[in-house]
Parts: sequence; structure tokens; C-alpha cells
Amino acid sequence: MFLSLQPQAMSASSIGQLPHSSSGMSHSEWVLDSGASHHMSPDSSSFTLVSPLSSIPVMTADSTPMPLAGVGSVVTPHLSLPNVYLIPKLKLNLASVGQICDSGDYLVMFSGSFCCVQDL
Repeated sequence: MFLSLQPQAMSASSIGQLPHSSSGMSHSEWVLDSGASHHMSPDSSSFTLVSPLSSIPVMTADSTPMPLAGVGSVVTPHLSLPNVYLIPKLKLNLASVGQICDSGDYLVMFSGSFCCVQDL
């Protein structure tokens, strides 16, 4: 399941909407991905700290390998994600639902028509 999550949506009672197209997304927009094992971003400028790694391939959902350039943290006024993979060839920012839930900082709720990410 892919849902578009605006950074301000990381607060109580906010709802992400299904994206119409990933090509028009800005670097500040994140897509909730219940299938992603890690948060991932192509935008190195959004990282507050990055530990460079040798080019390790990460497999995408369609089995395309993409080189991992580093791991770091992304912090915005409304969003704080640790352990984010920097993958320059990725087309959009992916927020891993599993990592969000495992952090203990947020509650993620799904229904048939919306998703809610709430601060705990």
C-alpha cells in the first residue's frame, strides 16, 4: 500500500492521500510504504547527518538493484526519521511503515479509505 504523506501529516489525526502521480512530488513529500524495509530518500540535502557507505545494492519492489550511498537522519519541522537510506537513483521519498511503528513514536492506522499517522 502506497500513501502520500505530507510532512505536516505526522501529527494527530492527519490523513495521507493516495498520490495521483509520483513524478510531480517534491523532495519534502514522503510516501508511506508498508512494503519498504527501511526509510529511503534520493535527496542528500534533506539529511542532517549521513554516514557514507560503499555502494551496496538495495533491491526495489520490482527487483531492480539500486546503489545505497549512505545511511542517515532526515529531520524537518514536522518529520523526524532516523536510519534513512540515501539512494540517489530513487525517484521519491519512502517512509517505511514498519520502521515508523517500531520507533514507538507514532501510531499508524489504516482503513479502507484513509491512513492516519499519529504522534504518541
